[in-house]
Amino acid sequence: MWKYVLKKLLLAIPVLLGITIIDYAIMSLAGSPLDMMVGPRVSEAALAARAAQWGLDQPIYVQYWHWLVELFHGNLGYSYKSYQPVADLIGSHMGPTLLLMGVSMVLGLIIAIPAGIYSAVHRYQKRDYAVVSASFLFSSVPGFFLSLILIYLFTVRLGLLPSSGMSTPGTGGDAADVIRHLVMPSLVLAIGVAGGNIRYIRSAVLEILEMDYLRTAKAKGMGRRIVIRRHALCNALLPIVTVIGMQIPTLFGGAVIVEQLFSWPGLGLVTMSAVTSRDYPVIMGVCLLSAVVVLLANLLTDILYAVVDPTIKY
Repeated sequence: MWKYVLKKLLLAIPVLLGITIIDYAIMSLAGSPLDMMVGPRVSEAALAARAAQWGLDQPIYVQYWHWLVELFHGNLGYSYKSYQPVADLIGSHMGPTLLLMGVSMVLGLIIAIPAGIYSAVHRYQKRDYAVVSASFLFSSVPGFFLSLILIYLFTVRLGLLPSSGMSTPGTGGDAADVIRHLVMPSLVLAIGVAGGNIRYIRSAVLEILEMDYLRTAKAKGMGRRIVIRRHALCNALLPIVTVIGMQIPTLFGGAVIVEQLFSWPGLGLVTMSAVTSRDYPVIMGVCLLSAVVVLLANLLTDILYAVVDPTIKY
């Protein structure tokens, strides 16, 4: 196992390097940060001085090399907009994003796993069709559209839930207040997680239910609930683990839009601000973090395979 993990980590190095090259090239094509400073009160000399200060007067490959060298020294650079260290900026907004993603993942799985099993057990019945239709509906509704609907219903019309921020200004942000602010954004992400996972879980359980050993367990007189809980669900966990591992990067990306709509003070809000202001260091820092999250999620999924299925050998 340790040799396998070490091999995966070593293979991640060239993958990360390639991702940063592609990200930096695409980012440079979007335009220079100096374009955001152009105005009647800004002289050409001031623009040239700022370009020299940020190293934007050099070729793109030289700029990337300087960024890469600083990265190997543990420095992600400084934000062009706020002049804060990028590492500190990302670190200060990581907590709210992890909180939102964690609650959304757990809530989505709480919905998806029972619904998928229920749908598989009652296959080709009206209840099965209803669950599958709900799954397609959850997957089809865009997150931004669902966010606007929830804001209109629970904030504008009913006045039950706040629509922005992580806590009410002036209240100190106690746990109850944070939960009230967390309800709508986590629900939006959880519905997306549940919509995709229900069908995968249903398919996995359906495949296991056709196995001979389950028929044998039923023939021995074991109850349906025991058969499903002890045998079917345990053996269906492998594809479920795969889907869960795939959801982590999806949640990380989906949080960008949701955090922007609900003004949630996480990495999504920082990312959108950096993109609109062409803040190169922050954009590269977030892209690097996203790539690391994807690679670690894949590695964690592979490791969990051995935990779920002892017959797997690395």
